[in-house]
Amino acid sequence: MIRREAEYFFAALRFFTRLPVPAWVGHSAEQLDHAARWFPAVGWIVGGSGAAVTLAALQFWPPAVAVLLGMATTLLVTGAFHEDGLADTIDGFGGGWTRADVLRIMQDSRLGSYGAIGIGITLLAKYALLQEIAVSPGPTLAAGLIAGHAVSRLASTALIRFLDYVRAEGKAKPLATRLGRGEFAFAALCGLAPCMLLPLPQTLVALALVTLVTWLAARRFVKRIGGYTGDCLGATQQLAEIAFYLGLACACS
Repeated sequence: MIRREAEYFFAALRFFTRLPVPAWVGHSAEQLDHAARWFPAVGWIVGGSGAAVTLAALQFWPPAVAVLLGMATTLLVTGAFHEDGLADTIDGFGGGWTRADVLRIMQDSRLGSYGAIGIGITLLAKYALLQEIAVSPGPTLAAGLIAGHAVSRLASTALIRFLDYVRAEGKAKPLATRLGRGEFAFAALCGLAPCMLLPLPQTLVALALVTLVTWLAARRFVKRIGGYTGDCLGATQQLAEIAFYLGLACACS
């Protein structure tokens, strides 16, 4: 059982990041069917990588530079996988009038003006918020990064649990098997566990904002296309991550 779960975890790590996994893991449809439960745990790795680089850089450079290097690290680790999904989603929902138009535009590999603007605003928002968290006396930056990446991936996992996948094929099709209650409960545990390292007031605000953003995104996806695609998962992760940082940066006590 332990080996099987390890295979599921490494399958998720291989799918969602550019990091190498052991050769014994292999490839199978069963692995990907159960990999989504480990999606939030992948956030521990991505957020931890960004946190480690940021903390190391803070020993030599000011927070503005350290945060930038940490963000670059997370982009390298994931290959900008979720950012690409956000850009495609913004292009599709911004430029498409019908369901067919939205899905067609989202599948287009070219980046449109909507997507480019969306990516720019998203990266600037993260940069500004993480700088604020880095110099604030409240939540620690390292814990905030790890929790932000884990919780935001839990938000995407919620879409897999509660919505329908709307494409016959697609980059998220292997993961589109709807999670059971137990699997989603495990994903929730992985996603929420890092929040224990953070101050309660800001964490509650952050989780409330993530819940609101996820609900609004899911509602929009269902209304426009009847469910979700892989790009929608990436968009939800990015928006939820920003929402989480907004909560941590809140001046509450």
